[in-house]
Amino acid sequence: MNADQMLAEIREANLSYLMLAQSLIRADREQALYRLGVSDETATLIATLSPAQIMKIASGNTLLCAFRMSDDLVWGLLTSHAKPGASDSVNRLHASILMAGKHEHA
Repeated sequence: MNADQMLAEIREANLSYLMLAQSLIRADREQALYRLGVSDETATLIATLSPAQIMKIASGNTLLCAFRMSDDLVWGLLTSHAKPGASDSVNRLHASILMAGKHEHA
């Protein structure tokens, strides 16, 4: 993949992310805050963006979304490498609980 293709992919990801974020915020604000990991102020800003503003913001060359999990334990749970013998659903539940706790502290 060359640099132009990568920039096009970043812009497409940004547009998709902003559209999804706006839709989630408008549908269920509390769930959106948790799922997106954004503050109430950021959610308000995203919810009020016009289509032209979304297009302008998305056209940048910096990826707007980022991995929220820097915790090796969470990644281990999500990839089922944390506890041998534990079911996938138990690992995902445990990871969700850990991430919810981090959201509350943010």
